[in-house]
Amino acid sequence: MEYSNDRVFEFNVKQGEPALVPPTEETEKGLYFLSNLDQNIAVIVRTVYCFEAGVKGNESAAEVIKDALAKVLVHYYPLAGRLTISSEGKLIVDCTGEGAVLVEADADCTMDMIGDIAKPDPITLGKLVYNIPGAKNILDIPPLVAQVTRFKCGGFVLGLALNHCMFDGLGAMEFVNSWAETARGLPLTVPPFLDRNILKSRVPPKIDFPHHEFAEIKGISNVVDIDNDEMLYRSFCFDPKKLEHLKRKAMADEALDKCTTFEALSGFVWRARTQALQMHPDQQTKLLFAVDGRSRFNPPLPKGYFGNGIVLTNSLCNVGQLIHNPLSFSVGLVQKAVKMVTDDYMRSAIDYFEVTRDRPSLNATLLITTWSRLSFHNSDFGWGEPMQSGPVTLPEKEVILFLSHGKEEKSINVLLGLPATAMPIFEELMQI
Repeated sequence: MEYSNDRVFEFNVKQGEPALVPPTEETEKGLYFLSNLDQNIAVIVRTVYCFEAGVKGNESAAEVIKDALAKVLVHYYPLAGRLTISSEGKLIVDCTGEGAVLVEADADCTMDMIGDIAKPDPITLGKLVYNIPGAKNILDIPPLVAQVTRFKCGGFVLGLALNHCMFDGLGAMEFVNSWAETARGLPLTVPPFLDRNILKSRVPPKIDFPHHEFAEIKGISNVVDIDNDEMLYRSFCFDPKKLEHLKRKAMADEALDKCTTFEALSGFVWRARTQALQMHPDQQTKLLFAVDGRSRFNPPLPKGYFGNGIVLTNSLCNVGQLIHNPLSFSVGLVQKAVKMVTDDYMRSAIDYFEVTRDRPSLNATLLITTWSRLSFHNSDFGWGEPMQSGPVTLPEKEVILFLSHGKEEKSINVLLGLPATAMPIFEELMQI
């Protein structure tokens, strides 16, 4: 997959030797259970946090962050272990206590020269996150890898590589904020709840699963070859006025009584992307998106639950239906998918993986992940809140990411990649 972007600036980063950062106190050893909701999303998520120099400069940044990491790992001790495979063939954590990996680095430029990081860019931003040399799979990569890169202006960037099987977006946000609180000498606002056994599969598992995001897409292939065409990556900002306009448009034909911002934006983007890819009208298209199930379990998951509390739900229809019906049609499909997610649905998702070990097919699929409610940008390690933060890359070509944008976080950035031949059509459709 190729990335095309508008950046022409080249800079170099000199990385030091990686260091292991173990917890400051003795922690539990042995195997740590990961639930079935953790198994399907064992991918590395790379993010960067850019901090201005302020009055402190960056000389002590790596040491402060390293010391705080050692302390916070006492609470989050599984992150100091290593992933392995259990006797059942599942991912599990061996709590060895050997520590997370931290690398100090220096860039040969000022931080402002890397520009706006609103769009994922693995070429530029990838230099700010450490890659484990020779890693063949996720078992070779520690659950937490950090890099602190100092810039000539006195600012610095914290680059993180976190394995999604350890936590979802909310859990990762709580961890990073706990790490930042520790760096400022504060107690944890949200201590982690570590026991994942509350999400064990039921015995015997159900056979009639309502959990059906694994459905295969049938029909004619895309006209645009999303696998072989050069990929362009773009960021589209939807300000509050545009989002309100979108909601009104979704309800204009009175087919819907109400809709949320997420529902309107998801239905709109799904429809536009399908049009841009010029898929055949008779082909099926699928929308997958993650729903936070913490409050949907009965009883709800405990506050600070350390793990994945999300499940994928889906909508499925023919391309012709999606494109030729009004916006209310696609938004209505999103609403139905959200309503499906109940306690029984969540637990059936856990049971389904126990029986089949299937992973969702992404053929002719759009997968939307929303970070717009996650306050990663609030993480203050003692240098103030990051001036900007965001992902290094999108995990898959089928993924679209929603991120909050602006000082008041009321705008949403839509990040996506499309084949070069499809992007101009999508850009035109965004002009609402």
